[in-house]
Amino acid sequence: MPQPHAPNDEVDLAAAATAARGRSLAPDLARGLMLLLIAVANVPWWLYAAERGLTNAHGIGYEGADLAYQLFSLVAIDGRAYPLFAFLFGYGIWQMYSRQAAAGTPWRDARRLLQRRHAWMLAFGAVHALLLWFGDIVGAYGLVGLIVTWLLLRRSDRTLRIVAWVLVGLLSLFGLFSLVSGLVLSSGVAGDPSQFASGSLPMPPAESNYLLFMLQSIGLWLLATPGQVLALTVPLAVVLGILAARRGLLDRPAEHRALLIRIAIIGIAIGWAGGALAALQFAGMLFDPAISWGTMGISSLAGVAGGIGYAALFGLVAAAVGERRGIVTGAIAALGKRSLSGYLAQSVLFAPVLAAWGFGLGAQLTPLAATGYAVGVWLVTLVIAAILDRAGTRGPAEVLLRRLAYGKRPVAPPTPVA
Repeated sequence: MPQPHAPNDEVDLAAAATAARGRSLAPDLARGLMLLLIAVANVPWWLYAAERGLTNAHGIGYEGADLAYQLFSLVAIDGRAYPLFAFLFGYGIWQMYSRQAAAGTPWRDARRLLQRRHAWMLAFGAVHALLLWFGDIVGAYGLVGLIVTWLLLRRSDRTLRIVAWVLVGLLSLFGLFSLVSGLVLSSGVAGDPSQFASGSLPMPPAESNYLLFMLQSIGLWLLATPGQVLALTVPLAVVLGILAARRGLLDRPAEHRALLIRIAIIGIAIGWAGGALAALQFAGMLFDPAISWGTMGISSLAGVAGGIGYAALFGLVAAAVGERRGIVTGAIAALGKRSLSGYLAQSVLFAPVLAAWGFGLGAQLTPLAATGYAVGVWLVTLVIAAILDRAGTRGPAEVLLRRLAYGKRPVAPPTPVA
């Protein structure tokens, strides 16, 4: 086991500065809007009647407005929502550590508290996957949190930047390799391209027996959770989130407006360009639409840039709002403060309605109709979060996670809104 890091003046000063800034609107606003993107990105996986590629949520064979929406989703939403989630998760790790440091908690104890929290997140993800959603991401973030807190949290900015660039390099190599492989295999030189196109993974939403659904769902989650770590996009986004939190990019967005504008423009441009490549492939203009893994690497790396670009954009929105917080802004921020509860609530409203073991509407809805339902689900969670916020009540998942992770230990209280 590695020993606690030696005192690091740069890191300690950054932690003190973060704690002094208090809680700001931008991270919560970003988390609340992020949940809308996640709902819209997840709902295609519940449409189990259509054929799809191995790594693509969208069913093949739709036309007209549905196809146009699918292409738009590939450009602007898919692969951008979860990197945004991971970036904000990394941002939150640093904020939580900073509160502990400001309260005088020794590094060893603060690390232990964070590790317990991330371990319980892994357990939350397992239960979530078993009961409702095979695509759970909470477990993967908990696993990445364990690794990052153990190895990187108190490292210098220079070390974190080096780690980030190494991850970018590896992802770039994987992206180019998968793209070239897809082009070669689709050319027919290695045989019938269709043999490389279709996946054989089970689709739990299509299972009418709930017990079998549970087994399929947890089985896929057990494969996907370490896969999310090995895919490197989540670790990259988390490391970049910690770096951003040390500079307070979202805590005081008005002070960083010029930088946030550059990040938003460049990040979203890169994200949409990578998404456009995936959209061209899905439309059959590069190779067989079912060979979705061919563009996955480049699209995933571009998605990290796009997700961070969205975070910067939401920070600029918060800077523009300032102290003029209306009902809508307040509700979105309230949902952001309860993002774990909001995320889990989506599955509670998706699974029984869309899965074959429930009402089975996933076999009937078109992509556009399903997206409308996803927006409706997000609005329901928005209203519930606003009601809880008005009552001064935390989200139930946040309360449970805090109780399990911290127990009766004295911990730094949640930071009030600045």
